[in-house]
Formats: sequence, structure tokens, C-alpha cells
Amino acid sequence: MQLDTKLIQKYNISGPRYTSYPTVLEFHQDFIEDSYIKALSSVKSKKLSIYIHIPFCRNICYYCACNKVITKDSKKAEVYVDYLIKEAKLVAKDCASKDVGQIHFGGGTPTFLSPNQLQTIIASLADIYNIDDDAEISIEVDPRTVNSSDLTFYKSIGFNRISIGVQDLDTKVQSAVNREHSYELVESLFAQAKQDGFESVNMDLIYGLPHQTTETFARTIAQVLKLAPNRIALYNYAHLPHRFKPQRRINAADLPSAEQKLAIFESTMNQLIEAGYVYIGMDHFALPNDSLNIAQRNGKLHRNFQGYTTHKDYQLVGLGVSSISKVGNCYSQNQTELSQYYQSLDDSKLPVWRGCTLNQDDELRRELIMSLICNFKLDIVNLESSYNFNFFDYFKTEIEQLDYFAQDGLINISDVSITVTDTGRYFIRNICMQFDRYMQEINQLQAFSKVI
Repeated sequence: MQLDTKLIQKYNISGPRYTSYPTVLEFHQDFIEDSYIKALSSVKSKKLSIYIHIPFCRNICYYCACNKVITKDSKKAEVYVDYLIKEAKLVAKDCASKDVGQIHFGGGTPTFLSPNQLQTIIASLADIYNIDDDAEISIEVDPRTVNSSDLTFYKSIGFNRISIGVQDLDTKVQSAVNREHSYELVESLFAQAKQDGFESVNMDLIYGLPHQTTETFARTIAQVLKLAPNRIALYNYAHLPHRFKPQRRINAADLPSAEQKLAIFESTMNQLIEAGYVYIGMDHFALPNDSLNIAQRNGKLHRNFQGYTTHKDYQLVGLGVSSISKVGNCYSQNQTELSQYYQSLDDSKLPVWRGCTLNQDDELRRELIMSLICNFKLDIVNLESSYNFNFFDYFKTEIEQLDYFAQDGLINISDVSITVTDTGRYFIRNICMQFDRYMQEINQLQAFSKVI
């Protein structure tokens, strides 16, 4: 598929990725521990998805925008695990639900923890909560930090999904971002994971890194396709050195131009689709039989701070420094500094830093945006029935703005639905932004990455 250059130039502005609505820019510190406890107590009969943030990394990757602590001191992880378990117990005390269907370890580098430390966390969660026998338990893997026996051990303690952080396999690019590893290492870990029976082995890639060209990244994609991961996350590198200090070590002159970056994306997209992958949306591709693709076909795909998920009704409970929860009608973010995170837990308090409680307009717009960004379709009749309102009266201004998208062939609007076209999928962030009340109230675009 070839994207129209004029459309790209017209719509390639900055905008939210909509892992939440409202976005984190609307979080505030008037949201306190009691606000979060109230939300936790409201989710009886709801299943939980637990996200665990591990901030530690042995080495810094210059492109990184995550909350992280660079250290080679393994003792710091021992202390952190103790506090994680303490937080899990405090959350369980106030949460009306104890049933867990999904656990995900992210970071930072989750594999900074030793296999035994990971086992301790899993075992403790099993003591505190009711973990489903078929729960998804996944972890992000830095290939430089694990070996084949580690993966086998992960499988033995309950992990059934892994995501390998590849980013790029070109040595010049790897050197420029301080993340060097060989294809052979990735290949051996992938083969071991398949041999061990992991249900899903995924790979993360980044386009727009220094020294990348369409030719060099095409070679990376060709190598990845030899392994045929279940899912591929193709992230768009956002160079924001004024916000993320590690990025200041990247020479901006070495980055591909906007035109080159778009060419890399287009070339990669075509490679993946020709290889049989389905474009789920927002940087994600999956094999046809993957649960993400099945959920999207059935209109049941959802999106949260970990990206796309098949569990729309799960309540997201974040554990660890900086982690974000989506529970009931609120978002709650933990303290982002380790010292403050530890101090809250020493005081037997949930380490809430900020968050927000959604009003009815927020909830309406969230459901609308999530429907568009996940399933590329909005059922207007169902939305009107759920919220008892007239869609075209309520969103009169937004519909007028969408007329430009319809004229460009990106959406189709009828009396009963809005449908995003195949071309429109690549501009879904732009489409969703038309319904973002906070984008309309104040110009926040400078805080976000480009949509392509």
C-alpha cells in the first residue's frame, strides 16, 4: 500500500497515542489516595489486569522515554521486590475484586530481576489474589539480559508470553542508541521460547532511529520475518530531548528526515502486510490467528497503557514506581521517584502521586475514542442508547470537523455509524483528536509525538 504524500503532509502533526482518555496531561495532584481507594472499592465482580513496573536497567538506551533507574547494583532490586509485594497487599486490602486474569511485567528492564525474584513476585501475587489458571502472564525481555535457561525457568513459574525488545538489528544504529546485540542472540532466544511452549512470542521494533534508512531497516524486518513472531510492535521514535535527557546523547543530524522516516514506515508496513501480518493499528501488527486480530474482528479489542489488549472489561491495577492504574471511573499514577514511592509504603499508604476522576462527558468521549482507535468503527445507535443523548446534536462541531476527513476518504459517516477506511487507519490519531475536548480547549500538541 502506498500512502498519499499530500495526505501525510496534511495530517502528520503531533497528537496523543490515546492509551488513555483523558490523557496523562489531565492528571492532577488533587487526586489523592482516598480517590483511588474509592475506585478500588467499586469494582466488585470485575477481573483485574496487574501491571508491574520494574524501573531498573544496567545500561541506558539513548532513545528511552521510560521511567528508569540505571544501576548494576542487584541489591536495589531486592529492596524493590519487597516494596512491590507490600503495595500489592495494600491494594488488595481496599480492592473489591481479587480475581486476576492478566499480569504483565514492564519497565525499564523487567529481566533486570533475577529469575528467583520474579518467582517471588508471582508466588506472592498468587497468595494475595486469585490468579486464573489460564491467566496471561507476560514479560518484556531485553535479549542482552537473559539466556535460554532463564526463559525455560520463566515458563516453569507461569509466564506464557514474552516480548523481545529488538528495536533494530543494524550495528551502526545499535551503536548510536547504545543497545547492541546480535541477530543470532535474538534468534536463539526466540527458538528457545518456542521450544518451551510460550503461547506468544512478540518483538518490539522502533523506526526513526539515527542512521536508519529504508534499506537498513528493511534488512532488519527481513531477519525478523524469518522468525515469524506472533505480534510485532513497530514504534515511532519521538525525539524529545527537552523532555527526556538520554535522548540528548543522540545527534539530531543523524536522525532520518521526516520524509525518510515516512518512507521507512511505508516500506516496513508493506513488508509486514506482504508477509501476512494484519495491521491492528497504532504501530501494531499481528498474525491472522492472533488473539488481537480475532478480538478486533469481533469488535472486542481494547487499549490501555500497555497498548492493545483483548480484555476490555478488566480493571488495570498498576504496581511499582510511576505505574498507572485504570480502575472504575478514574486513573491513578504512582509516585515517580523511588524515595517517595518507598516513603508512602513505609507509611502504609498507597503511593498515589496524581490522577483524575472522569465525569460523564469524559466517559462518553473515552468510549467513543476507544471504539474508533481499536475497532475503526463507531456504532452511533449503541452509544446514544448507552448515554441517552443525541449524537449529532452533542457532537455538532466535531462532525463538522470530520467532514474534511470524509472528503479525503479517511472515514465514512452515516446516520448510524462512523467507519474508518483502510487509508484512514493510518491517521486514526488525527480522527480521534477531533473528539478530544482537552485538545480543543488548549493547544497541547507540543507534548506529543508525530502521528506517523
